[in-house]
Amino acid sequence: MRASSLLLAGFLPAVGFLLTSPAIVRGSASRPRPTPAPRVAVSAAPLRKNTMTGITAATSQRVHPVLIRNEHNPFLRIVVNAPDDGAQVLAFRISLNGTGAVKGVDALELFAAAEGGEFSPAAPFGLPAAGERKVEFRGTRPLRGGENVFWLSCRLKATAGLGGRVGAVCTAVETSAGTVEPLNRTPEIRHRIGVALRKHRDDGVHTYRIPTLATTAKGTLLCAYDMRRRMGRDLQEDIDIGLSRSTDGGRTWEAPRIIVDMGEYGGLPQEQNGCSDPGIVVDRKTGEIFCFAVWMWGKPGKHQWNDDGSEPGFEIGKSAQLLMVRSQDDGRTWSKPVNLTRVLKKEEWWLLAPAPNQGIQLPDGVLVMPMQGRDAHGVPFATIMHSRDHGVTWTVGNSAYRQGNECQAVQLGDGSIMLNMRNDNPDRFRAVYVTRDLGQTWEPHVTNRSALIEPNCNGSLYRMDYREGDEARHVLLFANPHTQAGRTHHTIQVSDDDGRTWPEHRHLLLDEGRGAGYPSLSRVDSRHVGIVYEGSQSHLVFERFTLDELLHR
Repeated sequence: MRASSLLLAGFLPAVGFLLTSPAIVRGSASRPRPTPAPRVAVSAAPLRKNTMTGITAATSQRVHPVLIRNEHNPFLRIVVNAPDDGAQVLAFRISLNGTGAVKGVDALELFAAAEGGEFSPAAPFGLPAAGERKVEFRGTRPLRGGENVFWLSCRLKATAGLGGRVGAVCTAVETSAGTVEPLNRTPEIRHRIGVALRKHRDDGVHTYRIPTLATTAKGTLLCAYDMRRRMGRDLQEDIDIGLSRSTDGGRTWEAPRIIVDMGEYGGLPQEQNGCSDPGIVVDRKTGEIFCFAVWMWGKPGKHQWNDDGSEPGFEIGKSAQLLMVRSQDDGRTWSKPVNLTRVLKKEEWWLLAPAPNQGIQLPDGVLVMPMQGRDAHGVPFATIMHSRDHGVTWTVGNSAYRQGNECQAVQLGDGSIMLNMRNDNPDRFRAVYVTRDLGQTWEPHVTNRSALIEPNCNGSLYRMDYREGDEARHVLLFANPHTQAGRTHHTIQVSDDDGRTWPEHRHLLLDEGRGAGYPSLSRVDSRHVGIVYEGSQSHLVFERFTLDELLHR
């Protein structure tokens, strides 16, 4: 987290071409490069006209999920262009073309857009319709000369399948001057069904951020995150660590548990006792789960990554503190926080904190947790720490890369550990280093600062092991906002050669809208992968994919 972050005013559902709320950005890009154009085919053919009036119509969609728990999922943008004032629109005919499971759609609604074409539920057109293959919305609304924008929105049932898609075509727009057949500019787009895991004002919390997804030894999905109670800003603020559990592969999630909350420690208010940046590692041999977080006490208006927001030494109130909680019952209950600052942080370092994502366990049982901090000069660094005794003691490695911080680790096929890092240098490429001795020494990977682009944001790297017949195989999955200009184009990439190449034909675009960006990948089961990320449709979005879909693109 960086002090230059924008304050999050709370994400509303933001779809199509205009956002309804600002995104949080940790850090800012120097001379940002242009955002890659979305991989969406847009027809350049002329709009189809009513030859008597000159009225035209066209529809378009952008890549983003539609989410269970969202009251509104606006996904089809309809533009009716009138040459002048005077005509009225009377009806829209819609076909749910491409929607595999219409029974998962609870309702369809049509709305006239707000000023500027943004989605708003303030002006419904016609009555809500049940989720059927073909629906019609009838009403009366004057058409202004120029563009008149309407949005088709859906609400999903809680039972909608996570493997499903939602797509729609507007087949006709009826006006007082005649009927127009709209041009479909994006005929290939179908929207994946996901879950709005956490939304603005859920349980009274202003903002949810920094998700960490992990899978327990029993197959339960755990997602830890920041609960930013009063506002969207980073530390120092009133922030607790919350956790949601799913025992059915991400279809449903239990109510949040608060697992780290320092209350009014030391007589200071909650907003001066904030905890942030959860990182989880699971011991699959014992079933125990460890969650780490950073705690700030006092220092109102400060930030642990800037200036004296965290300082050398160990003292609470001077240096930010490294906390750990643990669960021995599959994430249902958690211990009280243990302060590891004096045990693990070097006195001259300005900061030691977890990297917010999931750690790994090596085949010999060694636990590896990605870490970040500020060295004796206050410069950011990234590394790992490990435990050989199931979390009783931990050893912190040496810095892999200066100006790196949030990072993720995977074990490669040759037994070495790859560390993939957010890079604070202005080139906007991920830093990638490898260690063969648990972080004592490091060497740059062949793709270091050359293969994976980023907008200066957290990412997620995950190794997925699977079997093809009798053969054991693995791939690396990488997720981040795939751009160098802003937190848009949330994408999963696949490498089957231990990260040496990331073929473009294997890129899976999840959400081209702007969000706060942070993703976290984890296995759901032997053939499915899950991701939680900060997208354009909710603070925290969960989606699930089959391994076959990721491998055979």
